[in-house]
Amino acid sequence: MRRKVTLQDVADHAAVSKSTVSQYLNGRFTYMGEETKHRIEKAVKELKYQPNVIARSLKQKKTTTIGVIMANILHRFSTQTSRAIEDFFHSQGYHVILCNADDDPQKEQQYIEMLKAKQVDGFIIFPTASNEEMYKSLLDENYPLVFLDRKVKALPVPTICLDNQDAMERSIQHLKEEGSERIAYVSSDLTISPRSERYEGLLAALKRLKMPVNNQWIYTDSLEDVEMFLEKVFDGEEIPEAIMASNDRSLMRILSFLKKKYNGIPPTLSLMTIDEVEFAELYSPRITTMEQPAFAMGKKAAEVLLEQINGNKAEDMKLLYEFEGNLNIRESSKIRGGIYHD
Repeated sequence: MRRKVTLQDVADHAAVSKSTVSQYLNGRFTYMGEETKHRIEKAVKELKYQPNVIARSLKQKKTTTIGVIMANILHRFSTQTSRAIEDFFHSQGYHVILCNADDDPQKEQQYIEMLKAKQVDGFIIFPTASNEEMYKSLLDENYPLVFLDRKVKALPVPTICLDNQDAMERSIQHLKEEGSERIAYVSSDLTISPRSERYEGLLAALKRLKMPVNNQWIYTDSLEDVEMFLEKVFDGEEIPEAIMASNDRSLMRILSFLKKKYNGIPPTLSLMTIDEVEFAELYSPRITTMEQPAFAMGKKAAEVLLEQINGNKAEDMKLLYEFEGNLNIRESSKIRGGIYHD
């Protein structure tokens, strides 16, 4: 059986000390000569040296591993922010473990326990908001922790999210400017902060803009029953001029209903959603969206977490980073009476 190559073997092969090899492997070679670095790199490759990750972790008291728990991987926003997080930490020499909680508090709790067992250096969590005691225990154990997308107001945890109320108010303002007054609204239940804040933004905008509020056209419940709700709305004597979707998953239910009832978005109906969707430019008419800057938000979450890992205390840091949504105006919000106008 072949003997495992050691740090001393690399040092001997490169004609340097063990400490010099260790500094090279840990990226501390600011004052190291190019020739020395080249010899060590060559020795590592020729000897096929594999560092002892466990030993290094014990010595540095770090595993250079981050745990990310997404609420629902089906959201485009979740996959984009996670990609940004992974890209950032990869550039810093860290590994990322991605978990999908499916908006299930029990599953989220199991993932937190698993990641703790793997001794991750920190957590980025899209919180279900039903595990406050678990989140608090992470703080009590001094785990670096960042919340993404959702707020848990009872805990002093740095949080990165969209300015949801502003995004919704601007969306309703846009629909009004395009001629829509009677607006239907579709959201899943208001159990997490983005949904409740967008709902608050809807009501605030309708009031500020002096637009009619029809509670029979506002839906905030299980997405399973959206089509039944819309069927009832559009069978009424007076029907909405626009539908506002609270996010991409609500939009999918709306489009399914419109496809069955009208074979698509009818020319007398405006449609808009918060969250960019991949098919927005391909759909006919193209769909207006209020896009979350997902990559910027993911990167910020990673930067804030790394600051904690490097010694900054959460209580000394800014606790809320709210990002402005980007309005992507396309035809679906401009259609009135079958005529598209720029």
